[in-house]
Amino acid sequence: MSSQGFMSKVAMPYAEALIESANDASVLDQVNQDLSTISDILKESKELKIFFDNPLIAIEVKKNVVNELFANQVHILVIRFLLVLIDRRRITLLDNIINKYLELVYQLQSIVVAEILTPIILTDAQQSALINKIRDVTNSKIVKLVITIKPTLIAGFIIKIGSKTIDTSLHGRLKDISAYLNSTSNVSI
Repeated sequence: MSSQGFMSKVAMPYAEALIESANDASVLDQVNQDLSTISDILKESKELKIFFDNPLIAIEVKKNVVNELFANQVHILVIRFLLVLIDRRRITLLDNIINKYLELVYQLQSIVVAEILTPIILTDAQQSALINKIRDVTNSKIVKLVITIKPTLIAGFIIKIGSKTIDTSLHGRLKDISAYLNSTSNVSI
């Protein structure tokens, strides 16, 4: 089993427990926002991630940092959850737990997350058209776009929804043509 698969298995019960607690307390949307905020903070602050990942730093110090950083910013349920992760030495899996949590919540709420790779910034009208088309194709209630600007793409864009990829870029089309030509050149007449 790969380490990613192992981490995903370990993250699952924590994500499920948090969903259940948030749902019981009727704060699911608030917890979603809070976890997204924490995820963004961890992406921006490599020092904080390294701090949480360091096993030499005492549990009480980590708890104090969580309380100082998030006391007035996130719901108390999220803070208690983070403290449990610290106590159980699972805070290093926080990224995986957040990703698994959001994945499960999106399934629960029929939300589809589409990752868009594009060479340019999409206008609101283009984003709206993409959302409507993806909603129709996936039969989902809500579509969230995660847009990444990738200037190396030449014309078009790439959409990733789960394990499916739709590549409309010029690079993708050239790759398809190359694969076709390579496969036909191996055919003997």
